[in-house]
Formats: sequence, structure tokens, C-alpha cells
Amino acid sequence: MAQPVRRLVNPALFICDLQEKFRPAIHEYEKVIATTQKMLKAITCTRKILNIPVFATTQQRAKLGETCSELGLDSSDGIATKAHADKSAFSMWIPDVQSAFESLGGEKREVVVVGIESHICVTQTTLDLLREGHKVYVLADGVSSCNKEEVPIALARLRAEGAVVTTSESWLYECMGDAGIPEFRGIAGLVKEFKSSTKEGLQALAKI
Repeated sequence: MAQPVRRLVNPALFICDLQEKFRPAIHEYEKVIATTQKMLKAITCTRKILNIPVFATTQQRAKLGETCSELGLDSSDGIATKAHADKSAFSMWIPDVQSAFESLGGEKREVVVVGIESHICVTQTTLDLLREGHKVYVLADGVSSCNKEEVPIALARLRAEGAVVTTSESWLYECMGDAGIPEFRGIAGLVKEFKSSTKEGLQALAKI
């Protein structure tokens, strides 16, 4: 039997503008947060093997507040981001993020995007990453907008532009690619742990 290998070799996670002040305004915001927590926990429990870098942004932090605390970004017991930058541009592909991203070696990556809003910041971030030659996955259970009707329109456009619209569970298994690799047991356990919230997130958000 051949030695198992990972299917995605250079993954990265982009977390777009998941700030506290957006909580009341965004359609099913808690489901987006739950999916992001799932992705971060997957990275944490397999960091010695997967080593997936995390990039996060806030939109005008002074006015719109900090990233939601339950994500634990850059906290002592959370995940250290490669960049956690503030911006006024809608796209995350700003100089601070670009610099941190390129410091990893410059190779093309498989970037998975979660956050808000689907039709604005998520869309423009995805378009910029595609333009740079990266493969981009947008999680249908990990993005939303103030108006829920915007979401399927944005996802349809991004699919047409060349992004892969998928789900958190599908991406995690694609990242592994083989049940024989060391991280499989940890990810399988995580999928089971988040089974209920994943189902709720798919029912609420993944109507594409």
C-alpha cells in the first residue's frame, strides 16, 4: 500500500471581519462564528502536522470593534495569527496581509475563506486571491451578510469566477485526503464533536 499523503499541501485560513459589533446585524452570525471556531480548533488540534497559517482582519476597528473574543485569536490559549490587520479596504488582500502571506515562502496556496459580508469583503478578498493565482475555497456554512438574499448570489458569482464553494467538513476531509495520515483521528473526532452545530449551520446558511 502506498504511503498516505495529504491532498492539500499548502492550506491557509482567512477570517474576514468577524467583529463583535456585527453580531446583531448579520444573518445567522452565530452559525458563522461556530464554523470558524470549528476551523480554528481543527488547526489547533493538528497544528504539529497541518501547520495551517491563519490571517484575520477587522474593518475599521476603532468604529466597529474587535474580533469576536470567542474566536480566541492571538490570546494566550488561542491561535497566533500570521496577520491580524485592520483595514478600510473591503478586500483582506492589503499590504500587511500580503507581506505576512509572502513571508511564508511565496508558493501558491489553497486558501479557505470565512467571514462577512459574503457579497462585499468576502467577494473582493476571493477575487484578489484568485487573481494572484491561489486556489480559493469559500465555505458556504462559514460566510454570511446582513441581507440573507445576498449570500447565494455572491456564492454563485464566486463559483463562476473560479472559487470552490464548499462546506467546512468537506474542506477538512479534502485537506487530509487519506484516512491513513496522522491527523485523521483528530479531525474525525472534531467532526463528531461539531456534528450538531455543523448541521445547524448548513441548514441556516448553505442554501446555494
